[in-house]
Amino acid sequence: MGRLFGTDGVRGVANADLTPELAMNISRASTFVLTKNKTKRPKVLVGKDTRLSSDMLEGALIAGFCSVGADVVSLGVVPTPAVAYLVKKYKADAGVMISASHNTYEFNGIKIFSGDGYKLPDALEEEIEAIVLDGAEIIELPYESNIGKIIESDNATRDYVDYIKSTTDEKLNGLKIAFDCSNGSASRTAEKLFEELGVECFMLHNKPDGININKDCGSVHLKNLVDFVKENNLDAGIAFDGDADRCLAVDDKGNIIDGDFIMAICAENLKEQGKLAKDTVVGTIMANIGFNCFCEKNGINLVSADVGDRYVLENMLMGGYNFGGEQSGHVIFLDFATTGDGQLTATQLLSIMKRKNTKLSDLSKLMVKYPQVMINVNVSQEGKLRFYTDDVVKAAIERAKNDLCRNTNLEKDAEEKNLNAVSERNGRILVRASGTEPLIRVMLEGENCEEISRIANEVADVVRERLSN
Repeated sequence: MGRLFGTDGVRGVANADLTPELAMNISRASTFVLTKNKTKRPKVLVGKDTRLSSDMLEGALIAGFCSVGADVVSLGVVPTPAVAYLVKKYKADAGVMISASHNTYEFNGIKIFSGDGYKLPDALEEEIEAIVLDGAEIIELPYESNIGKIIESDNATRDYVDYIKSTTDEKLNGLKIAFDCSNGSASRTAEKLFEELGVECFMLHNKPDGININKDCGSVHLKNLVDFVKENNLDAGIAFDGDADRCLAVDDKGNIIDGDFIMAICAENLKEQGKLAKDTVVGTIMANIGFNCFCEKNGINLVSADVGDRYVLENMLMGGYNFGGEQSGHVIFLDFATTGDGQLTATQLLSIMKRKNTKLSDLSKLMVKYPQVMINVNVSQEGKLRFYTDDVVKAAIERAKNDLCRNTNLEKDAEEKNLNAVSERNGRILVRASGTEPLIRVMLEGENCEEISRIANEVADVVRERLSN
């Protein structure tokens, strides 16, 4: 992680960590970095989610872009993957999404896409950081007719919805599906998209008011969706996060279908159709052991990346693979999109259900999930940095590893990646700093739920004691 950029853009409490002044400086620096070898007037797309501070940051970003001579196409409220798609369709030089994804409304963030629709690599983010934080380049401000202008887009959501519809040949008539829009970006697109595909839609949490985004709803809070699906005897439920770049599902029996299950279902379908490049899926070190077992059983190679959809994508591009994702619901269909897209994922998942005429609860039987315990420990920013060097925390993790049966090869792989992770025959532990929040995540998997709960709490207690102050 850089000094400004985490695993998914710049993020912080709006008007405290992420101020309008910082946003303006980021937009100026990013324009300079992304267009310094171009002679024509730059064009930048700006989209936002529904949180209260998005308008404020949009104004600051647009002012910054125009002040360095870039024209801005304002997309309004759209999903993050819409920006990634439209930046190519509209032949722009860059695209920016204002969102803090699954975080609550007081947080916000800035995600930047280059003209090819991909999130920026580390090297370009570091260039931007050097300008913003160190004054590494002096950006000359134009004047008179060289100042940029703002263009309001009337077709952004229509163009995006039409594209997602084009990714399936299935008519989804007859499916009764609940959609939890998390009071976020999907509130503008999901009902339109899935009704036009033929779904009988039941919309939940699709009335954003600026402060209810992700509040007890969406992909992080699934209880309401589970209850609604069961009470109304629906075929499934789909939950998006605030900017709709990921989704999770609920099957017809009310069971949660996380990203591992979704990837297993989609990977098997792609392999059956001969469309899974190199018979390989790119996952992350957070993937459940059950997903590893599914891949092995079905002749699918699994490449493990660090946590974060950007690292999944990097491995996909380097290896020539076309499918990957995360347990959290970021799923990348590289044949269709350059980033995780919750509505694209939902479209593909529902299309498989329809084509196979199979219930989601039956499709999910192809994978058995190992019990998992996840404890998020709030730490200070200083504590988050000390995590990598604190000997007491390291010793606690080692004790936990010794309580589990080690697998030498996977432990060696974890050490090579500088990760506090180890996989075992009977379970594994992974302790890592969140890339987007002041948290240390303690995750254990294993066959014995009581045992892994005990070990996880022991490690979390040490982390809390050592790093919370």
